[in-house]
Amino acid sequence: MGIIKKQSISGAIYSYAGVFLGFLISGILFPRIFSTEEIGLTRVLVSYSVLLAQFAVLGFNNVTVKLFPHFRDHAAKHHGFLGIALIVAFTGFLFSTALYLGFHDYIIENAKHKSPLFVSYYYYVIPLMFFTLLYGIFDTYYRVLYNAVKGTVYKEVVQRILAIIAIALFYFKLIDFKVFVILYLFSLAAPAVLMFIDLLMDKVLFLKPDFSYLNKELVKEMGSVAFFGIVASYSGVLVQNIDLIMVDHYLGLSNAGIYAITFFFGTLILIPLRTMGKISSVVISDSWKNNDKKNIFDIYKKSTLTLGIAGVYILAGIWGNINNVFYVIGDKFESGKYVILFIGLANLADVFSGTSSHIIVNSPKYKWLSYLLLIFALIVVVTNLMFIPVYGIIGAALATFISKLLYSGSKFVFLYRKYGFQPYNIKHVLLIITGFVTWYISTLIPQFDNFIVDIIVRSSVITVIFVPAVYFLKISEDVNDSIKKSVKRLKGE
Repeated sequence: MGIIKKQSISGAIYSYAGVFLGFLISGILFPRIFSTEEIGLTRVLVSYSVLLAQFAVLGFNNVTVKLFPHFRDHAAKHHGFLGIALIVAFTGFLFSTALYLGFHDYIIENAKHKSPLFVSYYYYVIPLMFFTLLYGIFDTYYRVLYNAVKGTVYKEVVQRILAIIAIALFYFKLIDFKVFVILYLFSLAAPAVLMFIDLLMDKVLFLKPDFSYLNKELVKEMGSVAFFGIVASYSGVLVQNIDLIMVDHYLGLSNAGIYAITFFFGTLILIPLRTMGKISSVVISDSWKNNDKKNIFDIYKKSTLTLGIAGVYILAGIWGNINNVFYVIGDKFESGKYVILFIGLANLADVFSGTSSHIIVNSPKYKWLSYLLLIFALIVVVTNLMFIPVYGIIGAALATFISKLLYSGSKFVFLYRKYGFQPYNIKHVLLIITGFVTWYISTLIPQFDNFIVDIIVRSSVITVIFVPAVYFLKISEDVNDSIKKSVKRLKGE
């Protein structure tokens, strides 16, 4: 757990800096400066580009994480693995572009009636998809080189700073909305460009493929991993983006904007998982190669507790301050109140499953994650079709909650039946009870007239109750060790 813990901590620092910047953008600037339709446009452009980019990579990021250990040899320039990855990605980009353009008439016809603003920006999706694709390739490559933090810095911090600059230029009327969209998309493309420069500076930009290294057996395995990687990765990204696209389809860009802003608060729970997952996936891959199941189970067990603690604490803080959330973002978003709750609960189920996805996808039974994700994606689509027309944007969030709960449960059952991994015990129950009690006590505090004072007081009470309870109940050894080290540093020891 050493390298995971070290990079998770440093990655978390940048991730939470990104959270602050993300909150500044989604929680303060966007709601105050742009209309809900304009907000919806920016989110829908991103959702389309991410969906298409994930298809374009043709499952090769899974190949990178799972099979790069077979190529790892700096002296041999890793046998030109990056060059092979880029060839696959560029081929996929052409396919994805053709697919998107093929649906042009259908998408535009629907947008004319419910999302007319999108019509003018239809083609902007293609360059954004290209840079999203490149970022995924470069970030995964750096991860297998045991540098999971670099991509986090560019994605969570640099990108958002550039976005804030674009927003400021629009706010002060130095640019119009069309130029803002261009600059906003530039900020989203920047991480890929910066990582390319870093690859060059770090002298690991090995673009010449070494096809002679690819024997028949390795090519066959790469093809199998890539095929099932397409199913797994695309299903995963579909789940993350289809709800917003379907909200736009059924309810229009304005409701998509409300959904996107309130959805943001529910996703804060996932930040620790994203940080830990980036590096743990590489370590787990190496452990499977060495058949070190004990280390894999240790990572799995500890991750469910460590991530669970972070998730419960964040959700208690958000829902305890739910009235203050709408003081910040404005009453026009209040229809999305329960979007925050259901997305928060959905993501809590995700963090309680720890690194289960990374364990399955790197295991000899990796194909099963594709099957589970495909079923997950189908459930998400079906439940969205059922709930959005009836319950609106809350229906989309409810669909996500139900789907993620079933998906998390299926991963647990799979790992238990195939490998005997059972990471849960009474500590998880104590954690949930602690979180619920902490939240309930916070609701007993009278609402202060000044929402800033209320946030400080309410959040302080939640922290003062939750953190000592977790410590004295000894729910997580890793968390207790971190608390002890922090106390020692404060004491100057």
